[in-house]
Amino acid sequence: MKAMVLAAGLGTRLRPLTDNRPKALVTVGGRTLLEIALERLRGFGVREVIVNAHHFAEMICAYLEENGNFGMRMEVSREEELLDTGGGLKKAAWFFLEDGAEESNLDEPFLVHNVDVISTIDLERMRQSHIERGALATLAVQERKTSRHLLFDEQHSLCGRRSGGDQASKLVCPGQQVEALGFSGIHIISPRIFPMLTEAGAFSIIDSYLRLAAQGEKILAFRADKDYWRDLGRPENVAQAEQDFRNRVLS
Repeated sequence: MKAMVLAAGLGTRLRPLTDNRPKALVTVGGRTLLEIALERLRGFGVREVIVNAHHFAEMICAYLEENGNFGMRMEVSREEELLDTGGGLKKAAWFFLEDGAEESNLDEPFLVHNVDVISTIDLERMRQSHIERGALATLAVQERKTSRHLLFDEQHSLCGRRSGGDQASKLVCPGQQVEALGFSGIHIISPRIFPMLTEAGAFSIIDSYLRLAAQGEKILAFRADKDYWRDLGRPENVAQAEQDFRNRVLS
């Protein structure tokens, strides 16, 4: 299985920790966020990874070289302008399609992981769920507080989102009884999605998921309510993760 680590963001919420380095190189428990993500993927069996980079991109390239690419094949997708999650993924499509154009290769799923989240989510079980249900994309989600919920129906299919100060719901599959869940920043995707990404430039992959769900594509939830998960987008969250390591909540 191949994977992509999304690491191109400016890390604005993490300032001052990102004043002189990318968020991927912020440390928790003596290790960088990028190392933590890569070691997690490596433990899952991933040996080929592409990382997108924009803010302090040269530092990320040098860091990977200094650490022998952590024993994996590593590629860096440089973004001169930030492309957001969807645009960044679309730019990296070549990495997931390079093994040939046979139709069978379009069914080999890959994993996408935000660099600024840590979790104990069972990636192998998530992969199996993705394959068994024939999903186009499978999103790890939890029941938790967030300002941006995704809405799923009784079949665990994406059918809308709820965000903003008024928490207004936007349904793409009206008439469904829905459940609001928080997205973890971890997804497994079939390469079949690339011809369907008709958006250009910078765009959110969530917008694409909603459009595709409205067209009947399987964008499914993988419930990970009992697993540890933390967003490290703010300094106070990094401090809490440090404490979790010290308290052995995380190994």
